[in-house]
Amino acid sequence: MENLEQMVAQAQADFAAAADAAALEQAKARYLGKSGSITAQLKTLGRLDADARREAGARINQAKGLIEQALDARRSAIREALLAAQLAAEALDVTLPGRGVGLGGLHPVSRTLERIENLFRSIGFEVADGPEIETDFHNFTALNTPENHPARSMHDTFYLEGESEVLLRTHTSPVQIRSMLEHVERFGHLAQMPELRVIIPGRVYRVDSDATHSPMFHQVEGLWVGADISFADLKGVVTDFLRCFFETDDLQVRFRPSFFPFTEPSAEIDVAFMGGELEGQWLEIAGCGMVHPNVLRHGGIDPERYTGFAFGMGPDRLTMLRYGVNDLRLFFEGDLRFLGQFR
Repeated sequence: MENLEQMVAQAQADFAAAADAAALEQAKARYLGKSGSITAQLKTLGRLDADARREAGARINQAKGLIEQALDARRSAIREALLAAQLAAEALDVTLPGRGVGLGGLHPVSRTLERIENLFRSIGFEVADGPEIETDFHNFTALNTPENHPARSMHDTFYLEGESEVLLRTHTSPVQIRSMLEHVERFGHLAQMPELRVIIPGRVYRVDSDATHSPMFHQVEGLWVGADISFADLKGVVTDFLRCFFETDDLQVRFRPSFFPFTEPSAEIDVAFMGGELEGQWLEIAGCGMVHPNVLRHGGIDPERYTGFAFGMGPDRLTMLRYGVNDLRLFFEGDLRFLGQFR
């Protein structure tokens, strides 16, 4: 029988020298495996008489217990070393500030649209909506735009492939026609229809793209139809809106004669600020005019009894002026560094 004390000492030394779990298991096999030293010692017991077998068995079991104890101790040491290394590699500096959850916010153009809607609601206008894919009739014909008008050209308008009468609306004006027809359907049976006052925000599409134009942009149309509505009403509503929108009375508003097929007379609306970088410069803001009699007829309204005014403005342009942005494309590039300024 080999010297069990030396065997235990050698096993303890081999276990201590094992650098990782794999090496430790190899060392274990040399002593406790099927062909290990301790297993071999146990196999010799059968050749001994009863008294010698009892004494030798006790000594072998004691040695086996010491080896297993050394094995368990080394396993624990390796696990603790691995855990310490992992903790060191994944250490967190708890003194650093936490990473906050990013906060979203309304797009600056959406803020402008919301502001416009709220201002017009405050003076009795309702918000109307309509389809962005329109018919040629609602987009052009009903708005007194003849068939040979340049706006009907494919160089200016997005037509659906294979559909000569269906297009992406070029303005929100078609909703004026839809709103008048719905209004007449509701109240046309009355001797005197209630006034129709709507504001129409929405996306529109034209073949145009540069620093101040986008193929997709926004418009806000306004329509007020009733008995004895005049150009004076139009000037009062628009002037009051612009001064409220820009939050200043130091604002000059000019109505410059122009032409639109759906209004007569028509005018461009210009503003000039009395201070800041744009002081003294006239800037075109919107177009407006009295609703053309042909447009009223297409809307089912008798132009001999009722009149109305309409205006259309670009909230994208208003957003540029309000926030001091000089390139419209910045609003639609999705750069969060830029958009984050408006939260």
